[in-house]
Amino acid sequence: MRGTGGKDKLLMAYFSQSLSGAALEWYTRQDASRWYTWDDMAQVFFQHFQYNIDIVPDHLSLTKIKKKPNENFKEYRFRWREQAARVNPSMEEDEMVENFFQALEPTYFGHLISTMGKSFNDVVKMGEIVEEGLKSSKIMSYSAIKATPHAIQNDIGSLLGKKKTDDVAMVVSGP
Repeated sequence: MRGTGGKDKLLMAYFSQSLSGAALEWYTRQDASRWYTWDDMAQVFFQHFQYNIDIVPDHLSLTKIKKKPNENFKEYRFRWREQAARVNPSMEEDEMVENFFQALEPTYFGHLISTMGKSFNDVVKMGEIVEEGLKSSKIMSYSAIKATPHAIQNDIGSLLGKKKTDDVAMVVSGP
């Protein structure tokens, strides 16, 4: 932003156009007339968003970043990688892959373990293939596999004439 030759009005105008998300929301709630110079505005912005610098993720916090149910693997990778880039000191590629593996849910972990030792990009490409396999039912998720014996047990119980508790109803009549 300083490449504009110190023209504060121009800096301030371009700055607002570069914002998105929480930063844009914050900016729109400000009274811009109280900022006379670029440094005035930059100082207020910096003070408000300083917490982003103070709360630097570490290796342990990276392993706790889980894929959200509504996000695809590519979105998850971007969100995870964005946080990994903030770790200080920065990680080597193999450390990054190891931490990513620790964050994966069991289905992805089980299918991606063969990519251990490969680059982060290779792991992610394979993760996207696994995701496609899950969507097309060519790969079964571990949670579905875990639930199968329970479902079979319930069906066998029904066949043997045992009533399941949710199949039982009671009718009461009288005064």
